[in-house]
Amino acid sequence: MEKGGTLADTSYPPIEAHGIIGDLQTAALVGMDGTIDFLCLPAFDSPSVFAALLDGRQGGAFELRPALNEANHTQLYLPDTNVLLTRFLSADGVAEITDFMPVHPDPHPSRIVRRIKMVRGQTRVRMRCAPRFDYARAGHKVVSVEHGVVFESEEGTALRLSTPVALEIEGDEVIAEFTLNAGESVPFVLEQVLPDRPVAGLDEAYISSSFKDTVNYWRTWIGQSTYRGRWLDIVRRSALTLKLLHSRWTGSFVAAPTFGLPEDVGGVRNWDYRYTWIRDASFTLYALIRLGLVEETRDFIRWLVQRTEAREDPGALQIVYGIDGRADLSETTLDHLEGYRGSRPVRIGNAAFDQLQLDIYGELLDSLYMYDKYGEPTHHDLWGRIEQIVDWVCDNWNRPDEGIWEVRSVRRHFLISRLMCWVAIDRGIRLAVKRSFPADLVRWRNVRNEIYRDIWEHFWDPEEQAFVGHLGSKRLDAACLLMPLVRFVSPTDPRWLSTLQAVERRLVDDSLVHRYEIVGKEVDGLAGTEGTFSICSFWYVECLSRAGDIQKARFYFEKMLGYANHLGLYAEELGPRGEHLGNFPQAFTHLALISAAYDLDRRLSGAGWKA
Repeated sequence: MEKGGTLADTSYPPIEAHGIIGDLQTAALVGMDGTIDFLCLPAFDSPSVFAALLDGRQGGAFELRPALNEANHTQLYLPDTNVLLTRFLSADGVAEITDFMPVHPDPHPSRIVRRIKMVRGQTRVRMRCAPRFDYARAGHKVVSVEHGVVFESEEGTALRLSTPVALEIEGDEVIAEFTLNAGESVPFVLEQVLPDRPVAGLDEAYISSSFKDTVNYWRTWIGQSTYRGRWLDIVRRSALTLKLLHSRWTGSFVAAPTFGLPEDVGGVRNWDYRYTWIRDASFTLYALIRLGLVEETRDFIRWLVQRTEAREDPGALQIVYGIDGRADLSETTLDHLEGYRGSRPVRIGNAAFDQLQLDIYGELLDSLYMYDKYGEPTHHDLWGRIEQIVDWVCDNWNRPDEGIWEVRSVRRHFLISRLMCWVAIDRGIRLAVKRSFPADLVRWRNVRNEIYRDIWEHFWDPEEQAFVGHLGSKRLDAACLLMPLVRFVSPTDPRWLSTLQAVERRLVDDSLVHRYEIVGKEVDGLAGTEGTFSICSFWYVECLSRAGDIQKARFYFEKMLGYANHLGLYAEELGPRGEHLGNFPQAFTHLALISAAYDLDRRLSGAGWKA
């Protein structure tokens, strides 16, 4: 075994061999074998309860599986929902597990409802519930109660597992074995136990009504989408996935619901993405707005205003926050966990929280501009915050920073940071003019023009015939693909087309795009390598589409769709064998898919192509 694990290591299922369920407070990953092997409670960025995906021996898991011989495993979502079905098909019969998390109309203890049903035949079923509280650092005891057990952690967390079948306590976990005949089913309800809050237990009426309510919730939400174009199913699945990353009661979004999943199996690029990046959230809002889904932007604006009120300089924003808005995300390692297939260290927290990342302002202002256009007009108090942000960008655009990829080496003058500062000021000007808001337009326009000239004069390399990633370098950065997407440059400008050709030569493998050229630690300060970055692959498709090469764009787009997992989900990256790498599912990939599909569909229809 190399690097602590190989792709043939059967003790860890592939990252992509999972579905996701959630309740807009947290989310769980469900493997194709019926195991829930990742869950944090009570919120996305709370300590884990199940983390077998990061340590198969001691991470904790909730297993449920029929003993069918040589069964084929399949998973699917009920159409237009986040209700997951896992099926086991063999010569002995057909069994099916339904998994969902009820979405309640008010803050509520999270619950996972599981039901295993024997569709045909007969089988023995085995269940094992083995939580490991506080990232597997806290012990717990198991207490028998009517129709179930309660797991009581020494750090104060409690979970109740309710089921009509007999449970056997083995140390700090419980198991059950029982026989199911055709047409029979058994439910399991795992829920938080909170003071003064009722438990669902085995209330059959609740189990039935919550299933119907959950299905209706998701279908009602996605039914508001105005998108009716090509690739409707995959676009809707991406939107539903982004919605699962929405923290309903704070208004924020997480970049992914997981931590510690590697960008290089056995390597050190293992990050915690269960937080709210201004960048990722802004891109997410932009994608949802394009689909006519605007409610989430309203919620996020409320969260954003609270962040600006909490800062001494309201124009400056931290690049990443806890979902509740906390600013300190100090990074630590969980040295007792072996990591996914030996990928260490397993990190929680994210040291990027105190980095300078100038691109976030452009991404944020671009989304707010879109919301003003397609959602609701910008209100007075929000404009006050926007004005402060644009003034801050005018004062600080020329500083070196860590850039959009949050490098852990030295600060540099990155092209993408300059570009998005230009976007921030440009969108501020557009909003001020459109809505007749008071603003220092003379200064804003002068600075916007200065940034524009700076990019063309200092980041264009005549030898490379391309825009380079940062000053003093010949290297390319796939973030340059945003240049035509944010309307800084014409998608058919000769210098841009030359840059696109350079990206194709140096960063593109077929339809897959690396985010930058890695040579040692020179660029990002980290050892090892990484996979191709799927957000960049979809940006590349959209650049081809906007440049008018729509058939090539469609070809590469549909090839990228082939890298989705069996449910249409994507991690952050794709490895050398097409395996999914990084945290999963990743908002970055799904939002870029939506944007590329939206633009490509529009241009294909405009050119007269049939669906």
